[in-house]
Amino acid sequence: MKKKITVLTLCATLFALCLPAEAQQPTKIPRVGYLAANSLSDISARIEAFRQGLRELGYVEGKNIVLEWRSSEGKFDRLPALAAELVRLKVDMIVTPGAPATRAAKAATITIPIIMSQDPDPVGNGFVASLARPGGNITGLSSLTADLSGKRLELLKEILPKLSRAAVFGTSTSPGNAQALKETELAAGALGVKLQYLDVLEPKDIEIAFRAASKGPAEAVLVLSGPVLNSQRTHVAALAAKNRLPAHYRLVPPRRHVRRQNSERHQTRRSPGGAAEEV
Repeated sequence: MKKKITVLTLCATLFALCLPAEAQQPTKIPRVGYLAANSLSDISARIEAFRQGLRELGYVEGKNIVLEWRSSEGKFDRLPALAAELVRLKVDMIVTPGAPATRAAKAATITIPIIMSQDPDPVGNGFVASLARPGGNITGLSSLTADLSGKRLELLKEILPKLSRAAVFGTSTSPGNAQALKETELAAGALGVKLQYLDVLEPKDIEIAFRAASKGPAEAVLVLSGPVLNSQRTHVAALAAKNRLPAHYRLVPPRRHVRRQNSERHQTRRSPGGAAEEV
Protein backbone atom coordinates (compact mmCIF):
# COMPACT_ATOMS: atom_id res chain seq x y z
CA MET A 1 0.00 0.00 0.00
CA LYS A 2 1.49 3.27 -1.08
CA LYS A 3 1.75 5.98 1.55
CA LYS A 4 0.04 8.40 -0.83
CA ILE A 5 -3.00 6.14 -1.06
CA THR A 6 -3.31 6.04 2.71
CA VAL A 7 -2.93 9.80 2.97
CA LEU A 8 -5.74 10.22 0.51
CA THR A 9 -7.92 7.65 2.25
CA LEU A 10 -8.68 9.42 5.52
CA CYS A 11 -8.99 12.75 3.72
CA ALA A 12 -11.69 11.52 1.38
CA THR A 13 -13.56 9.87 4.23
CA LEU A 14 -13.62 13.06 6.27
CA PHE A 15 -14.48 15.13 3.22
CA ALA A 16 -17.42 12.89 2.38
CA LEU A 17 -18.67 13.03 5.95
CA CYS A 18 -18.64 16.82 5.93
CA LEU A 19 -20.47 17.33 2.62
CA PRO A 20 -23.81 19.02 3.35
CA ALA A 21 -26.94 17.26 2.10
CA GLU A 22 -29.05 18.85 -0.60
CA ALA A 23 -31.58 19.87 2.06
CA GLN A 24 -28.80 21.91 3.70
CA GLN A 25 -28.80 19.83 6.85
CA PRO A 26 -26.25 20.83 9.52
CA THR A 27 -22.71 19.72 8.65
CA LYS A 28 -21.80 16.54 10.45
CA ILE A 29 -18.67 16.69 12.61
CA PRO A 30 -16.54 13.59 11.95
CA ARG A 31 -15.87 11.31 14.92
CA VAL A 32 -12.65 9.31 14.61
CA GLY A 33 -11.62 6.51 16.95
CA TYR A 34 -7.94 5.91 17.72
CA LEU A 35 -7.30 2.45 19.16
CA ALA A 36 -3.86 1.64 20.56
CA ALA A 37 -2.39 -1.34 22.40
CA ASN A 38 0.37 0.67 24.06
CA SER A 39 0.00 3.55 26.49
CA LEU A 40 -0.76 6.79 24.67
CA SER A 41 2.17 8.40 26.48
CA ASP A 42 4.49 5.81 24.91
CA ILE A 43 3.43 6.85 21.42
CA SER A 44 3.07 10.58 22.08
CA ALA A 45 5.25 11.51 19.09
CA ARG A 46 3.08 9.41 16.78
CA ILE A 47 -0.09 10.97 18.23
CA GLU A 48 1.21 14.52 17.84
CA ALA A 49 2.18 13.76 14.24
CA PHE A 50 -1.34 12.42 13.69
CA ARG A 51 -2.86 15.62 15.08
CA GLN A 52 -0.50 17.73 12.98
CA GLY A 53 -1.52 15.89 9.83
CA LEU A 54 -5.16 16.59 10.63
CA ARG A 55 -4.44 20.27 11.32
CA GLU A 56 -2.74 20.61 7.95
CA LEU A 57 -5.97 19.36 6.41
CA GLY A 58 -8.01 21.88 8.36
CA TYR A 59 -9.26 19.56 11.12
CA VAL A 60 -8.78 20.74 14.71
CA GLU A 61 -9.68 18.46 17.59
CA GLY A 62 -12.61 19.85 19.57
CA LYS A 63 -13.64 22.26 16.80
CA ASN A 64 -14.53 20.43 13.61
CA ILE A 65 -13.51 16.88 14.47
CA VAL A 66 -13.94 14.63 17.50
CA LEU A 67 -11.17 12.17 18.37
CA GLU A 68 -12.00 9.23 20.62
CA TRP A 69 -8.75 8.00 22.20
CA ARG A 70 -8.66 4.44 23.51
CA SER A 71 -5.62 2.53 24.85
CA SER A 72 -5.35 -0.90 26.42
CA GLU A 73 -2.20 0.26 28.30
CA GLY A 74 -0.27 -2.79 27.14
CA LYS A 75 -3.02 -5.23 28.16
CA PHE A 76 -3.92 -6.76 24.82
CA ASP A 77 -6.90 -8.67 26.20
CA ARG A 78 -8.64 -5.32 26.72
CA LEU A 79 -8.49 -4.38 23.04
CA PRO A 80 -11.67 -6.23 21.93
CA ALA A 81 -13.77 -4.40 24.53
CA LEU A 82 -12.28 -1.04 23.58
CA ALA A 83 -12.89 -1.71 19.89
CA ALA A 84 -16.49 -2.68 20.64
CA GLU A 85 -16.87 0.57 22.60
CA LEU A 86 -15.77 2.60 19.60
CA VAL A 87 -18.25 0.75 17.42
CA ARG A 88 -21.06 1.53 19.90
CA LEU A 89 -20.06 5.19 19.74
CA LYS A 90 -20.65 4.95 15.98
CA VAL A 91 -17.32 6.48 15.04
CA ASP A 92 -16.87 7.21 11.36
CA MET A 93 -13.53 5.41 11.20
CA ILE A 94 -10.95 3.74 13.43
CA VAL A 95 -7.22 4.46 13.21
CA THR A 96 -4.86 1.77 14.54
CA PRO A 97 -1.10 2.14 15.14
CA GLY A 98 -0.30 -1.58 15.24
CA ALA A 99 -1.38 -5.11 14.38
CA PRO A 100 -2.99 -6.04 17.76
CA ALA A 101 -5.29 -3.01 17.60
CA THR A 102 -6.07 -3.63 13.93
CA ARG A 103 -7.03 -7.23 14.68
CA ALA A 104 -9.36 -6.14 17.47
CA ALA A 105 -10.98 -3.48 15.29
CA LYS A 106 -11.40 -5.96 12.43
CA ALA A 107 -13.20 -8.38 14.74
CA ALA A 108 -15.47 -5.61 16.00
CA THR A 109 -16.73 -4.27 12.67
CA ILE A 110 -16.92 -5.07 8.98
CA THR A 111 -18.46 -1.73 7.99
CA ILE A 112 -16.54 1.06 9.74
CA PRO A 113 -13.37 1.98 7.81
CA ILE A 114 -10.18 0.95 9.62
CA ILE A 115 -6.94 2.75 8.79
CA MET A 116 -3.64 1.12 9.80
CA SER A 117 -0.82 3.57 10.44
CA GLN A 118 1.58 0.66 9.96
CA ASP A 119 1.60 -3.13 9.85
CA PRO A 120 4.52 -5.49 9.23
CA ASP A 121 2.52 -7.94 7.10
CA PRO A 122 -1.11 -6.93 6.44
CA VAL A 123 -1.63 -9.74 3.92
CA GLY A 124 -0.10 -12.45 6.12
CA ASN A 125 -2.04 -11.15 9.11
CA GLY A 126 -5.29 -11.51 7.17
CA PHE A 127 -6.15 -7.81 7.27
CA VAL A 128 -6.22 -7.27 3.50
CA ALA A 129 -6.49 -9.50 0.43
CA SER A 130 -3.45 -7.90 -1.21
CA LEU A 131 -1.46 -4.67 -1.10
CA ALA A 132 -2.74 -3.66 -4.53
CA ARG A 133 -6.40 -4.48 -3.78
CA PRO A 134 -6.99 -4.50 -0.02
CA GLY A 135 -10.73 -5.21 -0.20
CA GLY A 136 -12.93 -5.15 2.88
CA ASN A 137 -12.95 -2.18 5.24
CA ILE A 138 -9.22 -1.96 6.05
CA THR A 139 -6.57 0.16 4.35
CA GLY A 140 -3.43 2.00 5.39
CA LEU A 141 0.32 1.50 5.46
CA SER A 142 2.50 -1.59 5.34
CA SER A 143 5.82 -1.08 7.11
CA LEU A 144 7.34 -4.01 5.17
CA THR A 145 9.30 -4.81 8.32
CA ALA A 146 9.97 -8.44 7.45
CA ASP A 147 11.21 -7.61 3.96
CA LEU A 148 13.61 -4.98 5.31
CA SER A 149 15.04 -6.98 8.21
CA GLY A 150 17.83 -8.46 6.11
CA LYS A 151 18.74 -5.02 4.82
CA ARG A 152 18.98 -3.73 8.38
CA LEU A 153 21.57 -6.39 9.18
CA GLU A 154 23.46 -5.32 6.06
CA LEU A 155 23.52 -1.76 7.39
CA LEU A 156 24.92 -2.98 10.70
CA LYS A 157 27.63 -4.82 8.79
CA GLU A 158 28.47 -1.68 6.84
CA ILE A 159 28.80 0.30 10.06
CA LEU A 160 30.76 -2.49 11.76
CA PRO A 161 32.78 -4.21 8.98
CA LYS A 162 34.28 -6.72 11.43
CA LEU A 163 30.88 -7.77 12.78
CA SER A 164 30.75 -11.55 13.16
CA ARG A 165 28.18 -12.10 15.96
CA ALA A 166 24.91 -10.24 16.47
CA ALA A 167 22.06 -10.67 18.92
CA VAL A 168 18.55 -10.42 17.51
CA PHE A 169 15.76 -9.35 19.87
CA GLY A 170 12.27 -10.37 18.79
CA THR A 171 8.88 -11.45 20.10
CA SER A 172 7.84 -14.87 18.82
CA THR A 173 4.14 -14.13 19.42
CA SER A 174 4.26 -10.90 17.41
CA PRO A 175 2.80 -10.81 13.86
CA GLY A 176 5.56 -10.84 11.26
CA ASN A 177 8.29 -11.88 13.71
CA ALA A 178 8.90 -15.29 12.12
CA GLN A 179 9.24 -13.83 8.62
CA ALA A 180 11.46 -10.99 9.84
CA LEU A 181 13.74 -13.48 11.59
CA LYS A 182 13.87 -15.65 8.47
CA GLU A 183 14.92 -12.70 6.31
CA THR A 184 17.55 -11.75 8.90
CA GLU A 185 18.95 -15.29 8.96
CA LEU A 186 19.20 -15.35 5.17
CA ALA A 187 21.15 -12.10 5.20
CA ALA A 188 23.34 -13.34 8.05
CA GLY A 189 24.35 -16.39 6.04
CA ALA A 190 25.42 -14.25 3.11
CA LEU A 191 27.28 -11.79 5.35
CA GLY A 192 29.01 -14.41 7.47
CA VAL A 193 27.38 -13.17 10.68
CA LYS A 194 26.38 -15.62 13.42
CA LEU A 195 23.05 -14.77 15.05
CA GLN A 196 21.88 -15.24 18.62
CA TYR A 197 18.09 -14.99 18.75
CA LEU A 198 16.65 -13.85 22.10
CA ASP A 199 12.89 -13.92 22.65
CA VAL A 200 11.37 -10.93 24.47
CA LEU A 201 7.79 -11.76 25.42
CA GLU A 202 7.35 -9.09 28.10
CA PRO A 203 9.26 -6.05 29.37
CA LYS A 204 11.11 -7.96 32.10
CA ASP A 205 12.73 -10.12 29.42
CA ILE A 206 14.67 -7.15 27.99
CA GLU A 207 17.34 -7.01 30.68
CA ILE A 208 17.63 -10.81 30.56
CA ALA A 209 18.17 -10.59 26.80
CA PHE A 210 20.93 -7.99 27.18
CA ARG A 211 22.70 -10.11 29.78
CA ALA A 212 22.55 -13.10 27.43
CA ALA A 213 23.77 -10.98 24.51
CA SER A 214 26.74 -9.72 26.53
CA LYS A 215 27.68 -13.29 27.46
CA GLY A 216 27.25 -14.39 23.81
CA PRO A 217 29.31 -12.42 23.25
CA ALA A 218 27.34 -10.34 20.74
CA GLU A 219 29.03 -7.41 19.03
CA ALA A 220 25.78 -5.65 18.14
CA VAL A 221 22.02 -5.92 18.61
CA LEU A 222 19.30 -5.94 15.97
CA VAL A 223 15.84 -5.18 17.39
CA LEU A 224 12.89 -6.58 15.45
CA SER A 225 9.51 -4.89 15.53
CA GLY A 226 6.80 -5.91 17.97
CA PRO A 227 4.41 -4.35 20.51
CA VAL A 228 6.64 -5.19 23.51
CA LEU A 229 9.93 -3.94 22.06
CA ASN A 230 8.31 -0.94 20.38
CA SER A 231 6.67 0.24 23.60
CA GLN A 232 9.91 -0.29 25.56
CA ARG A 233 12.25 1.34 23.03
CA THR A 234 13.48 3.93 25.56
CA HIS A 235 14.48 1.14 27.93
CA VAL A 236 16.09 -0.84 25.11
CA ALA A 237 18.12 2.17 23.97
CA ALA A 238 19.29 2.88 27.51
CA LEU A 239 20.38 -0.72 28.07
CA ALA A 240 22.18 -0.83 24.71
CA ALA A 241 24.16 2.26 25.73
CA LYS A 242 24.82 0.84 29.20
CA ASN A 243 26.12 -2.41 27.73
CA ARG A 244 28.07 -0.51 25.03
CA LEU A 245 26.39 -2.51 22.28
CA PRO A 246 25.71 -0.87 18.91
CA ALA A 247 22.02 -1.40 18.14
CA HIS A 248 19.75 -1.02 15.14
CA TYR A 249 16.10 -0.21 15.77
CA ARG A 250 13.17 -0.17 13.39
CA LEU A 251 11.56 2.57 15.49
CA VAL A 252 13.69 5.59 16.26
CA PRO A 253 14.16 5.92 20.05
CA PRO A 254 13.08 9.19 21.75
CA ARG A 255 15.22 12.29 21.10
CA ARG A 256 17.28 12.01 24.26
CA HIS A 257 18.80 8.80 22.87
CA VAL A 258 19.48 9.98 19.32
CA ARG A 259 20.76 13.16 17.74
CA ARG A 260 17.97 13.63 15.25
CA GLN A 261 14.71 12.17 14.04
CA ASN A 262 14.35 10.75 10.57
CA SER A 263 12.15 13.19 8.64
CA GLU A 264 10.71 10.46 6.44
CA ARG A 265 9.71 8.44 9.52
CA HIS A 266 7.99 11.54 10.91
CA GLN A 267 6.14 12.00 7.64
CA THR A 268 4.99 8.38 7.76
CA ARG A 269 3.61 8.92 11.24
CA ARG A 270 1.62 11.89 9.95
CA SER A 271 0.12 10.05 7.03
CA PRO A 272 -2.86 8.47 8.85
CA GLY A 273 -3.82 11.97 9.96
CA GLY A 274 -3.35 13.04 6.41
CA ALA A 275 -5.08 9.94 5.25
CA ALA A 276 -7.94 12.17 4.67
CA GLU A 277 -8.69 12.65 1.06
CA GLU A 278 -9.63 9.21 -0.22
CA VAL A 279 -12.31 6.82 1.38
